Amino acid sequence: MEANIDEIAEGIYRLSVHVPDIAPPTGFTFNHFLLRGEEPLLFHTGLRRMFPIVRDAVARLIPPDTLRWIAFGHYEADECGAMNEWLAVAAQAQVAHGQTGCMVSLNDMADRPPRVLEDGARIDLGRGLSVRYVDTPHIPHGWDAGVLMEEGTGTLLCGDLFTQLGGGAALTTGDIVGPAIAAEDLFHFSSLHPGMGATIRRLAGLAPDRLALMHGPAFEGDGASALRALADDYERRIAATVAGLARPAAT
Repeated sequence: MEANIDEIAEGIYRLSVHVPDIAPPTGFTFNHFLLRGEEPLLFHTGLRRMFPIVRDAVARLIPPDTLRWIAFGHYEADECGAMNEWLAVAAQAQVAHGQTGCMVSLNDMADRPPRVLEDGARIDLGRGLSVRYVDTPHIPHGWDAGVLMEEGTGTLLCGDLFTQLGGGAALTTGDIVGPAIAAEDLFHFSSLHPGMGATIRRLAGLAPDRLALMHGPAFEGDGASALRALADDYERRIAATVAGLARPAAT
């Protein structure tokens, strides 16, 4: 098994591992994104047991020991399972994450102290790449959840948002909302709560030109419209759940 490498925006590379045994017959992708600035950043370390595959993919783009930043959406095995393996390989690397994630997990679990990112904090990576951290608690799950917006290319590194099944193309201009709705129907992985729509619409306000999905193809096009449509679906689900709870119990 190896990772496919595709440049989805200038200086941003998608390192994708397709695992056929998860959700067969279509399988499931695990995507990791390398931003190749003067201070390279890896968004998603990957599973600990997948570390050799991701490391070898990174090595085709940069010397792994030059990695400077490690970031991810939230504390979960496929997002940061290999965090400490990367810290061991790259002596100058530092985990960067939001205040909640650092407080509840990373201050203890990371082998070196993380950089705490406040909502809106920026990291200049050089070579025209700069990321802004946006807090998105519980979106789509995880109290510590957050995303990164690369402002030069308009690429939103959106973690588990728009999760879908299958492999396929690295970059699409087609529908990503329908497949995401289908995956939610199957996995029920999101933490439904009243603030979901507002938080996702806040991301739509960033007007991204690309959406870098952790599970599925990267999307190029009107990212704001896709985010608003996803927010609509979550709000529909929440309304249906509330309505169900409000019904009197059968006697």
